[in-house]
Amino acid sequence: MCYDIKASYEAQLKRAKRKGDLNAIEEIMEKLIPLTDLPLYHASGFSHPEILIYTDREPNFPEVATWGLIPNWVKDEEGVKKIWNNTLNARGETIFEKPSFRHAAKHNRCVIYIDGFYEHHHYKKETYPFYIYKKDKTPMALAGLWSEWQNEMGGITKSFSIVTTSANPIMAKIHNNPKLKEPRMPLIIPMELEENWLHPISDGLDKTLIQDLIKSYPDEEMIYYTVGKLRGKSYLGNVEEILEEVVYEELVFN
Repeated sequence: MCYDIKASYEAQLKRAKRKGDLNAIEEIMEKLIPLTDLPLYHASGFSHPEILIYTDREPNFPEVATWGLIPNWVKDEEGVKKIWNNTLNARGETIFEKPSFRHAAKHNRCVIYIDGFYEHHHYKKETYPFYIYKKDKTPMALAGLWSEWQNEMGGITKSFSIVTTSANPIMAKIHNNPKLKEPRMPLIIPMELEENWLHPISDGLDKTLIQDLIKSYPDEEMIYYTVGKLRGKSYLGNVEEILEEVVYEELVFN
């Protein structure tokens, strides 16, 4: 699963900067960044933060979207509240089948750039949060699905879900929640394959191209360490200090 992330301005602008359009980057900083909740040293999906996503309709210029995909068939605000906590993540293996995701899987895929993510490890009835990021410290490109929902007043809400896949060996050790059927991790797309995720689907071969991307990221390219609690009274909140390493003497992890 992926319910907790870190997302900086720098990570979110990675794709736009890669294009090298300084005017576009300035426009993003002036017009879009103020509409987001960035920077996010720690954000829980359950708080439905607004961040930048890069969609398949304008691949190099981001859009502001809310975390928690709202399918276009949701009728009203009450329906939004009922569903968006359940659509923070989309199981990659079934995105073309599930009613909440199948339209977006076929027509509305996106990429979300983050610095890293948090996951909880279970040990002796306690949970210990880990922060996970890429060894080269470059932003992670997460596969996502997006949607536009129109409310009764005609207002449009853009929203997204982070696609997940089976955990790699290290994430299988960290994400060991006994209540889950299997350990999971966000679907991290290698830079050279990002365009494949955004490629339009026009036939079965295109769909297969997308499905072939749904696999775990190599664990040898990831680094992790334990941090302070992300829930409860000791939680520091969305502050930079949340990233400081915290050693739990009682935790045995190997």
